[in-house]
Amino acid sequence: MSEQYAVIESGSKQYRVEPNTLIRVEKIECLEDQKEIILDNVLFVRDGEKIQVGTPKVEGAQVICDLLGNIRGKKVISYRYRRRKDSMKKKGHRQSYTQLRVREIKAGK
Repeated sequence: MSEQYAVIESGSKQYRVEPNTLIRVEKIECLEDQKEIILDNVLFVRDGEKIQVGTPKVEGAQVICDLLGNIRGKKVISYRYRRRKDSMKKKGHRQSYTQLRVREIKAGK
């Protein structure tokens, strides 16, 4: 059985991806009618016994993904309080993500 996977970088984070898996990356700006995204910032590729390590990325390697849509993460609340100072600050943040399904991993040269 040949195992195929790759390590990609998207949004300054690294992800280990395999074909037919779902990944959630930081929001990627794309057109509304776009159905696929090609990620070419591939750092490592393994295809069975063949291994390619990039310096810093593998030349010619691509990960082709189907675009499933944009989603929002859970809200994170940041609360700051100083006792006896009448000072309180509450701030919330909700991260936007793009959900992708990995269709194919193309190795480099």
